[in-house]
Amino acid sequence: MISETQFNKEIDLIITNAIREDVGDGDHSSLACIPESITGKAKLLVKDEGILAGVEFAKRVFNYVDPNMKVEVLLKDGSRVKYGDIAFYVSGSSQSILKAERLVLNAMQRMSAIATKTNHFVTLLEGTGTKILDTRKTTPGIRALEKWAVKIGGGENHRFALYDMVMLKDNHIDFAGGITKAIEKTKQYLSNQNLDLKIIVEARNLNEIKEILQTPGVYRILIDNFNYEDTREAVKLIGDSCLTESSGGINEETVRNYAECGVDYISSGALTHSVYNLDLSLKAV
Repeated sequence: MISETQFNKEIDLIITNAIREDVGDGDHSSLACIPESITGKAKLLVKDEGILAGVEFAKRVFNYVDPNMKVEVLLKDGSRVKYGDIAFYVSGSSQSILKAERLVLNAMQRMSAIATKTNHFVTLLEGTGTKILDTRKTTPGIRALEKWAVKIGGGENHRFALYDMVMLKDNHIDFAGGITKAIEKTKQYLSNQNLDLKIIVEARNLNEIKEILQTPGVYRILIDNFNYEDTREAVKLIGDSCLTESSGGINEETVRNYAECGVDYISSGALTHSVYNLDLSLKAV
């Protein structure tokens, strides 16, 4: 994953762009009927069940919109919530609260859905030692939020983007002329560019795993679309040579079985691309 500094820059960009998109030259609904001097208070009301995520992001949004707004947090990120819970109160300029409302809700609803789904996978993997990973199958423009939500739900982050880790998948290997050539070219490239990046290589069958193991310097082998028997054999072949990761259509019904094959990680795009928003509302009090 990227550094904390870069991650915070991504969050700042998301907030800046989202407010630009939503507010434009002004929230004319509020400007038209609410005097600038009026202050108010609102509560973040939970109308669903799951894992709460996005509270810290909401605080950053409110501060960006109006540093004078105050947030009283009752439930932190990662809390298990139910219908009727109140996550926080926000008070200050009524215009400012309304200006921030939609971004806060949109982000928290999606982040909470992702955290809830991730936490379910984490629960399914309890006792196996296998960790669940996200992927780059995220909503364009808000990847940082979605990966943040995965962490809140108890999962682990895969690479953030194309620039913070090398991942040689089937097309890279085919275009490069084979696994060995792809790995060797990559190692030479990283050396020439003075880049310290980990290398993950995808294997489509057991023979490819054997070939990968002949070339040192691979951080993790991606065991892609293997059945259970071949996954167990792959883990046995790899041993302590490098880390292992299973991927490829793994769902809630199969994730435990793959974990019991002995892999270190399981990656699932479903954590971020197949969720339904948690129902949250911001209500004046």
